Amino acid sequence: MTDRVNVRELAVETLLAIQKENRQSHLLIRDVLDQYAWLPDRDRAFYVRLTEGTLEYRLQLDYIINSYSKTRTTRMKPMIREILRVAVYQLRYMDSVPDSAAVNEAVRLAVRRGFSGLKGFVNGVLRSIAREPEKVKFPERSSGTSYLEVVYSMPVYLGQKWIDAYGMDRAEQICRAFLEKNHITVRVRKDEEAVLGELKEAGVSVMKNPLTEHAYDLEGGGDLSRLNCFAEGKILVQDASSQLSVRAAGIRAGDRVLDLCAAPGGKSMLASDLTGPDGLVISRDLTEYKTERIRENVERLGLSNVEVQEHDATVPDDRSVGEMDVVIADVPCSGYGVIGKKPDIKYRADAENQKNLVDLQRKILSNAMTYVKPGGVLLFSTCTIGREENEDNVDWILGRGGFSLEESRQLLPGEDPCDGFFYARFRKKTEEDGRDI
Repeated sequence: MTDRVNVRELAVETLLAIQKENRQSHLLIRDVLDQYAWLPDRDRAFYVRLTEGTLEYRLQLDYIINSYSKTRTTRMKPMIREILRVAVYQLRYMDSVPDSAAVNEAVRLAVRRGFSGLKGFVNGVLRSIAREPEKVKFPERSSGTSYLEVVYSMPVYLGQKWIDAYGMDRAEQICRAFLEKNHITVRVRKDEEAVLGELKEAGVSVMKNPLTEHAYDLEGGGDLSRLNCFAEGKILVQDASSQLSVRAAGIRAGDRVLDLCAAPGGKSMLASDLTGPDGLVISRDLTEYKTERIRENVERLGLSNVEVQEHDATVPDDRSVGEMDVVIADVPCSGYGVIGKKPDIKYRADAENQKNLVDLQRKILSNAMTYVKPGGVLLFSTCTIGREENEDNVDWILGRGGFSLEESRQLLPGEDPCDGFFYARFRKKTEEDGRDI
């Protein structure tokens, strides 16, 4: 570790901020990396792994600590609890870190942060964990949600939902997939052979994603933005599930496409490539910050057929009624499908939040339905897992009349090579269908 900054302390501070400020973990981690841009790559990688790993395994780490400590984690001071979690993650999952280093650095950090009176407690708990790892006994698989909670650090609320919906085997498969090593998926827009060659020369491991065309999974190689193929707009970071959903919309050359909740713009960019120079993509989102992110991608990719607008999707837009060949409604959702990339999501899951999200989704969808011209397509999608936000919304759309369902698909981590994702393609009925539009 560098002498100029204690990377373990950075991890502890980030984890405390995630809970205290209720901010998304990936954004906080990004901000820290930007603030300490001068850190060596080794330290940056250590910080990211330690922060993300401790967050991913929080429930399991607490279970282990509670197996050795007379004071339960819920009664500990937040700083001490986080110092212990970070240390136990190193003991259990970072073989490159000697046990003595993990323990000693935790004790030093407790003292430095003003808890010298607790250094004996921190030292005793951690040395016991390191010395007697066999003492901790995880729940049996037959316990269902308790097993998923401890082994995969999956809250009971979500574990029970997925057991009820998919059975224990598939629920465990989903939970396991969230803890596997993440990769970046990109869409290669042009010069595919040359792009793949540049990626490999840069030390990037490249594997074709089988879910959809031009999608590749990448590992290693550092920051993609430093590569020519990125700067020249030849690749765009976008999960294979998102790519697949846009292609499922059947966008044709010359189509007018409206993307309602577009940031950071991956779906709009693919729609732009599909509809071509004679088409138009209107890419909208709620705030200036979000629309600026879309514009950055539009400019980098050199697109001339994308119009970026700041607009609240819950507010009706009379000018768009009946005007669009394709409307993409990738609505705000619980995000349970991307827990592998944003693990803090699972700790905020509850039924009331989900109910409020469904209400918001239906406000957006009710507007989206009006923008589709007769014979046009409504593409509804979420990056979540569960009937309430997916299949129930499909039934709700069909119940309002005027649309027929042509295709729907729930993608599941562990079964499909992508994030958890749902999409449904609807066709707006025409007068020739003999029904009211």
